[in-house]
Amino acid sequence: MPNTTPFNTIEVIKRASNHTEAKNILIIGVFHGEEPQGEYVINRYLENGILSDTKNHLFFIPCLNHWGKERGVRVNQNGVDLNRNYPTKNWIETDKDENYSGQNPASEIVTQQMIDLLEEVKPDIILTLHAPLKCVNYDGPAKDLAEKISEFCDYPVIADLGYPTPGSFGTYCGVERNIPTITLEYDDKEDYESIYNKTEKIFDWLASF
Repeated sequence: MPNTTPFNTIEVIKRASNHTEAKNILIIGVFHGEEPQGEYVINRYLENGILSDTKNHLFFIPCLNHWGKERGVRVNQNGVDLNRNYPTKNWIETDKDENYSGQNPASEIVTQQMIDLLEEVKPDIILTLHAPLKCVNYDGPAKDLAEKISEFCDYPVIADLGYPTPGSFGTYCGVERNIPTITLEYDDKEDYESIYNKTEKIFDWLASF
């Protein structure tokens, strides 16, 4: 069975490996509250997946933004987009809309906790689950990884989404810390069964490659 550890308010579920050279894979759902697909696929995978021997350690965060998910909104309780709140070199305070960065970088408790968690876990690969752009976006040295994930989900690989993302998690981890970071953007018109079938293959591969 996986180990469930509350990391302050972040629930981290670890699927551990007995292999001495295991990589640490961090998988995160629901940065944005109106994108619930990630929590669904993570929870279903943990319920249905084979939880015996794996080559790599998998660390799952099913839902990062519980407040937003419960209300079906992008932001957290302070009106901050948790994917624009990281202390990156390009962070700026943005307009107070659905992409609001917060008054200061890492102003949000969840952001601070995620920064601490990254130091604790030291992930070799990060996968975040979003919607609705139907693509595999990547930051840092992750092009080959993105292309492999694209084979499982048949989404195009896109390096640049075409709009600025100051303070983003991808920039913080992938660009500035050189951690291969994938943003898997689901098609929000796709049914959950299809989404799960694609993601199950990705999770299985990350566990064993």
